[in-house]
Amino acid sequence: MSLITISYNMGTDGPRIARRVAEDLNIELYDDQKLQKICVEQGIQIEQVKELHKKEPGFFDRLFSRKPEIYLTFMNSVVFSIAQTGRGVIVGHGSQILLQDFGCAMHVFIQKKEEARIQNLMEHQGMSREAAIKTIKKSDSTQKGFFRFAYQQEWDNPSLYDIVLNTEKMGNKLASKIIVAAAQSEEMKECSLKAIDSMKRLSLAKKIEAELMKNDLFVYNLNIEVFENGDVNITGTALTSERRERVLQVVKAIQGVSDVNMSLFIRSTSW
Repeated sequence: MSLITISYNMGTDGPRIARRVAEDLNIELYDDQKLQKICVEQGIQIEQVKELHKKEPGFFDRLFSRKPEIYLTFMNSVVFSIAQTGRGVIVGHGSQILLQDFGCAMHVFIQKKEEARIQNLMEHQGMSREAAIKTIKKSDSTQKGFFRFAYQQEWDNPSLYDIVLNTEKMGNKLASKIIVAAAQSEEMKECSLKAIDSMKRLSLAKKIEAELMKNDLFVYNLNIEVFENGDVNITGTALTSERRERVLQVVKAIQGVSDVNMSLFIRSTSW
């Protein structure tokens, strides 16, 4: 099985390389459009989302700027749900961080020197030099800011990746071949069922957390434990008995949940 995360600098053709790798390995490509579709299918409902064209860029940027906590929680759930299949190429969105301890995943970073990135945008996207420089600086700043906020990490830290490729000399085709060859090696193909089951349970826990946030059901000291058979144990403190019952209703309605054991105390008004 091949599960690969690909992160890249703007102007390095990261998306093209990711697409080629997915095609060569005959596995699903999880780019912005695919991840957006999965998020909406899982229940993200924010104003204007339905009005966004499926191919319009910036969906996740706007989602993160409006509802960062919901974005992060749903993205965690989506990435974990992909990981439990043990197959796919995930492009960006913190997947290299979320799956850092998941032995089934291989993490790749695509980079180039800034001048080569500028020339790339000028040649392939028809940008002026000034526009290309501005686009690259904005992209780098956004990526760094997101990672520092969400994961307290530097997104271009080489220790986060198994493979770091400079495509300035080798080009996209050779870079893709290197990734495919590594993914097909015996060392990377091994993926334990135990690791996949762990991702399945993490995905369901994050989905529960996101549903509670979406329904404005805040629980103090929330702890969600998911077992192999889909049973869920929830502990914490709710504001009212009505909210406690609503939490139970929402969680029971989530696909994948078999049964719910809930120990939510009612918060005293004297606190």
